[in-house]
Amino acid sequence: MTVRFGPDEGWRRLHPLSPLVRFGRGVLAVLTLVGLSASGAIGDGSVSPWYELAIAAVAAVAAVINWLVTRWKVDGVTLRIETGLLRRDSRQLPVARIQAVDLVRPFFARMLGLAELRVRLAGHNGADGRLAYLTEPAALALRARLLAAHHGLDPATPEPSEQIMVTVPAGRLIGSAMVHALGLAVVVVAAGAGLALVSPAGLVAAAGSLVWWLVLSASLVWQRVSSQYGFTVAASGDGVRIRRGLLGTVAETIPVARIQAVRMIEPLLWRPFGWRRLEVDVAGHPGHDRGEGPESGRKALLAVGGWDDARSLIRVAVGRGEPVLTRPPRRARWKAPVRYHYLAAGHNEAIAVTVTGRLRRLTTWVPLAKAQSVRFVQGPVQRRLGLATVHLDVAGRHVGAEFAERGAGEARRLAGELAALGRTARRRAALAAVPPQPPPGGEPGDGPAGGGQAASVASPVNAAHRRA
Repeated sequence: MTVRFGPDEGWRRLHPLSPLVRFGRGVLAVLTLVGLSASGAIGDGSVSPWYELAIAAVAAVAAVINWLVTRWKVDGVTLRIETGLLRRDSRQLPVARIQAVDLVRPFFARMLGLAELRVRLAGHNGADGRLAYLTEPAALALRARLLAAHHGLDPATPEPSEQIMVTVPAGRLIGSAMVHALGLAVVVVAAGAGLALVSPAGLVAAAGSLVWWLVLSASLVWQRVSSQYGFTVAASGDGVRIRRGLLGTVAETIPVARIQAVRMIEPLLWRPFGWRRLEVDVAGHPGHDRGEGPESGRKALLAVGGWDDARSLIRVAVGRGEPVLTRPPRRARWKAPVRYHYLAAGHNEAIAVTVTGRLRRLTTWVPLAKAQSVRFVQGPVQRRLGLATVHLDVAGRHVGAEFAERGAGEARRLAGELAALGRTARRRAALAAVPPQPPPGGEPGDGPAGGGQAASVASPVNAAHRRA
C-alpha cells in the first residue's frame, strides 16, 4: 500500500519575507557602501551614490519577482516545485525516492523565524528541491510528512525519536581551532625569523607576515567555530542527524545506507589532547555544503572529540567489529622510510581498515559491501623489492582504503580475497534490506511501502516510525 499525502492541497507560495532573507545580505552590503561613500570614508564623497542605490533596487525587485513566480504543493505522492520567470523550472520530487530532508536556518532567517527545506533524492547530487523560506513550524511539519509518506506511513505519523550520542563542548571546539591556528603561526614566525636574519628589510617583511597571520588565523578560527558551534550528533531511525551552527544553523540527516567510508583524522598538535575528527563520504551528496572537505561528498561526523565518542559513531556508521591490523614487511622501509612505522591495515568479513600518515594520521574504515573495485598496483621500485599496493575503491572521488607496501604474494591474495568478501557482503546487505512479506490474509498495510528499491531502503526505518 502506498500512502499518499492526501487530496491535492493546491499551490502555495513561500513566506512573504523570503525575498528579504534571500537577498538581504547583498542589499545590506550595497547600502553600507552607499553610506561609506557618502560620508567620504571611501573615496572623496563626490561620486553620486545613485548607481549603488539602483543596484540595491534591482536586487530587491529580483527577489520579489522570484518570490512571485515560485510556488509549491503536495500532489499525491510527489512534491512539486515550480519557479522561473523567463525559463520555467518545474520539479516533481517522488517521495519514494527521498533520502533526506534537511533544515537550514541562516542568520537572517532565524531572526524572522524562517527556515529553508532541502530535499535530497536517491541517485542525485546536492539538494534536488529547495523551499526557501517557510516558517519554522511549517518546515518541520512538511519535513515530517515527507519522511512519513516516503516510508509508507500515514502523513500524520511523527518523526522517529532520536538518541543524542555526542555533543561537542564550545571550549573544546574553540581550543581545537586555536591549536590548529597555532601550527600555522609556528610556520609563519619561523619564516619571518629567517627573513629578519637576512636583512633589515626582512624584519619589516616578518612583521607584515605576522599581521597577515593574525588576520588569517582569526578568520579561520571564527569560520570553524561559527559553522561547528553546538555540534550535536544523534542516532535515529532515518539515519544520523547532525545539528550545528552559531549564527546560522543546519539540521541535516545522513542516511547510514549512503555512507561509503569513514575517516578519522588526528593532526599532530591534537594528539596530546587526545582529539580527533571524523568525516564520512556520502554517495551522491556534494550539494551545497562543499566546505566540509576537498571532496564534494565529505561531511563532518564529529567536529572534534575523544576516542570514546569517535568509536561510538564509527559503530553506527559502519557497524561493529575491529579487524586485526598488520604492518608491511620490513623491506618496505627502503620504499617508504619516513612513513613505514605509520602504515597498518587489516580487514574482516565486513570492514577494511587502513592507517597512514605521520604528521596527520589518517585512519579509514570502508564497509566491504560498498566496494566498487579492487586494484593491484605495483611500481618499478615495488617490483624490485617484491612489494605492491592494493586499493579498495568505493563510490566517490578519491575515496577508498589503501593496503600500502605489502608483499607481492600477500597483495595478490589480498586482492582476490577482498573482491570475494565484497561480493558476499553485498549479497548479505541486499538480503538484509528486503522487507518481510506479510503473512497470507494479513492487512494490506503490512507489506512493503511502495515496492522496489525505495521500500527496501526504508524498511529498517519503518520499524522506528512505528515505535515512535
